[in-house]
Amino acid sequence: QVQLVQSGGGLAQVGDSLTLSCTVSGRSSFTLGWFRQAPEKEREFVACINLRGEKTYNPDIVKGRFAISRENGKTVFLRMNGLTPEDTAVYYCASHSSMYLATIQNQYDAWGQGTQVTVSS
Repeated sequence: QVQLVQSGGGLAQVGDSLTLSCTVSGRSSFTLGWFRQAPEKEREFVACINLRGEKTYNPDIVKGRFAISRENGKTVFLRMNGLTPEDTAVYYCASHSSMYLATIQNQYDAWGQGTQVTVSS
């Protein structure tokens, strides 16, 4: 089974930027995505990117502020700008086994451990 290890996150203030990263152990992943889950809320799709560099975002969350990128087939980044308290959540990276830009969590078959992002005012 592919394994994903995340880093980044932490504490930030309103308007700050943070970059999350996630590295796949083993073979490359066709599509890597980011999800987040706030307390008492459902896990939400944030963004994903495939090996061709095609990407999609959840406009209700991203609002033009975030950028997803890949260094290679194994590492994905999420650059988050203009953070607000509503961005406070545990962020997860995940792997999907096709080039389709999947936006549903059940379409992903491996997950990172999660990393906390806390935005204070």
